[in-house]
Amino acid sequence: MSAKMISIEEARARILAAAIPLPAEERPLTEVLNSVLAEDITAPHSVPPFDNAGMDGFAVKAADTVEAAQDAPTLLRVTMTLPAGTPADGPIGPGEAAKIMTGAPLPEGADAVIQSELAEDLGSEVRILQAVKPGRNVRRAGEDVSVGDRVLAAGTVLGPAEIGVIASLGYPRIQVHRRPRVALISTGSELVEVDQPLGPGKIRNSNGYALRAQCQQLGIDADMLGIVPDDYECTRNMILRGLDYEVLLTSGGVSVGEFDFIKDIQDELGVERRLWGVSMKPGKPLAFGVRDRTLVFGLPGNPVSAMVSFELFVKPALLRLMGHRRAIKPTYRAVMAEDVVASDSRTYVVRVRAWRENEIWHVSSTGPQGSGMLRSMVGANGLAFVPGGPQGVRAGDEVDFLLLREDMQEP
Repeated sequence: MSAKMISIEEARARILAAAIPLPAEERPLTEVLNSVLAEDITAPHSVPPFDNAGMDGFAVKAADTVEAAQDAPTLLRVTMTLPAGTPADGPIGPGEAAKIMTGAPLPEGADAVIQSELAEDLGSEVRILQAVKPGRNVRRAGEDVSVGDRVLAAGTVLGPAEIGVIASLGYPRIQVHRRPRVALISTGSELVEVDQPLGPGKIRNSNGYALRAQCQQLGIDADMLGIVPDDYECTRNMILRGLDYEVLLTSGGVSVGEFDFIKDIQDELGVERRLWGVSMKPGKPLAFGVRDRTLVFGLPGNPVSAMVSFELFVKPALLRLMGHRRAIKPTYRAVMAEDVVASDSRTYVVRVRAWRENEIWHVSSTGPQGSGMLRSMVGANGLAFVPGGPQGVRAGDEVDFLLLREDMQEP
């Protein structure tokens, strides 16, 4: 199998070459968070659509306030009160003011708003305690968005701000790239579900839950098709079900053991294999193939290997299917906190805690790094890449690393 091993970069390139963005679908604005826009959003009207008050206070003609001061206030007659959402029924003239609330349309003739703190409300009159210039506390029509503007371009990832802008323009439904349907299969007669007792030689199905959670972080609710024992026909039937999805993830059965027949079943079912074996540790026995428009990943069975393979290969493919133009997260350089010895020529993917000190990234191993030690992923916010070979890296050397979680940067 060693002759077939390729680099992490080449494996990812082959996978992304097969990941074609899914067609667009129309979805309610309430269901598009983290989706990718499949159409340009053009403003059908300006935002705001009219001049309005930026603060509670009094709409005035700035020219009427030029002599106003704390010890010599200007007295204006209040002709109307304008709550938000209520347009004026007429203009204000010289020597007049309108009591106005934030967001209310500015009456014709007014060109400034004096905030309440700088005025004394006398009911039918108001004392202005400070001069104001034209435009003070006025939000002009179109100052945020002008009619006809292309506000968002196709390919934009939709966060809360983007969704808010779209709502302000009156789009209840928009075109976004469809999220892929993902199926998960856990293989191995040793597996039992999490709510089942452990018999002799049994372990619980952690892979299914961890992989589903990794999908959920991308907004994808993957279907767990279940556990399949080390039986060729049972495994074949389960994989056949999974091929109805856009993405099929199996964990286990892709190595060279007597019961590792995932690859043989894929061949029988017409899956065109694009790679098998990546020069990395953990995660070497990765298989990837395509049948029609279904991307088929055979992930290693060891829990850490499966999760690392997901981050490096499955996640970029899912992002590309969802329409993301930047499917691969950038890597950074960091100072390694301890010695790390690589056991062979493969790239050693170390689970690390990453943090910044004086603008310099530092990384430290999360502890024992065995591919079956799932706790090494707990608390890891990065993956560091140690070149293969007996030397590895020394404490203080720099390594490349991938930041997994930006909300964890404590040493």
